[in-house]
Amino acid sequence: MTALQVRSLKSSAVLVAAAALVLAGCANPENSGNPGTTGGGGEQVTKSAQPEGGSTCKIDAYGTPKIDLKDAVVGFSQSEKEANPFRIAETASIKAEADKVGVKRLLTTNANSDLGKQISDIQSMLAQGAQLLIVAPLNSDGLEPALRAAREKKVPVLTVDRKLNAAKPCVDYLAFIGSDFVDQGKRAGESMIKVTGGSAKVAILLGSSGNNVTTDRTNGFKDAIKGTPGVTVVAEQTGDFSREKGQTVAEQLLQSKPEINAIYAENDEMAMGAINAIRAAGKKPGTDVKVVSVDGTRDAVQAIVDGNINGVIESNPRFGPLAFATMQKYLAGEAIPEKIIISDKAYDEANAKAEVNGAY
Repeated sequence: MTALQVRSLKSSAVLVAAAALVLAGCANPENSGNPGTTGGGGEQVTKSAQPEGGSTCKIDAYGTPKIDLKDAVVGFSQSEKEANPFRIAETASIKAEADKVGVKRLLTTNANSDLGKQISDIQSMLAQGAQLLIVAPLNSDGLEPALRAAREKKVPVLTVDRKLNAAKPCVDYLAFIGSDFVDQGKRAGESMIKVTGGSAKVAILLGSSGNNVTTDRTNGFKDAIKGTPGVTVVAEQTGDFSREKGQTVAEQLLQSKPEINAIYAENDEMAMGAINAIRAAGKKPGTDVKVVSVDGTRDAVQAIVDGNINGVIESNPRFGPLAFATMQKYLAGEAIPEKIIISDKAYDEANAKAEVNGAY
């Protein structure tokens, strides 16, 4: 083979590879867009970056000194124990993106479901020189002392996963990044109607009290089933987003109300507990008692494959890329919307097997 022929073959290979990349990009348009808003690798996809009537915030209005993210000390306050897959994935995503961006120092704390500890955690990070804060609030209320301490130091607080009720954007915190929890509940309700054929006696395993996630997922679900008289809620009780408590509560409800033939769990951990409770009651999960939940953990998606769960609405915990991209834009002087809502997938028997390896 001549040198000219070798060069020609190499050139053809490059062209073929380039064409393949173009085709791959066209096949998955969600992967186009700005860093931190793409769907590649399970990253979050921005659904809405400026809800109607929402405000925006710029660095001059908030009063933050202009700094380079790579020279910054960033604090991340986790709210709950990292035994929950959602929290594990959330913290891992923040740490991975901080490393990728190259921040000077990342401080991390875990409140272990203690509001008082989360307040002191945030105050401690401020004392250690945190210049930017990412906070996963334990509750929608009660963080005021920590927010006040951050405001006094002109440190912007980016909240993820749970909204703050009384706090004001661009005053008490910079912005919120998270899901549309009402929509998650609505989609879970629609899934329940579908998998039960429009006839079910439903028990709701509620999440923790005092946060908007529980309230919104409950309201969305009830709104969705309102027009289907055959699907009725016959019991609801708090499972605190815990697998163990979800199992205990489900056992009690199934015993006290044997007519229950469907369970809506407001997170996957409670759903996994409910599966055990259904089996303990001598029934088959996914068949005798339909199960629909919210989160999108790998355990839950695998449970769909195994026939034990009927539907799961995703709540993507991979906040790292979008959180740091938002901080970078803010420090660059761009206007940041008060709410950045992400788009979530839905899993059922039609796609669970193909999607399970991409779940967290």
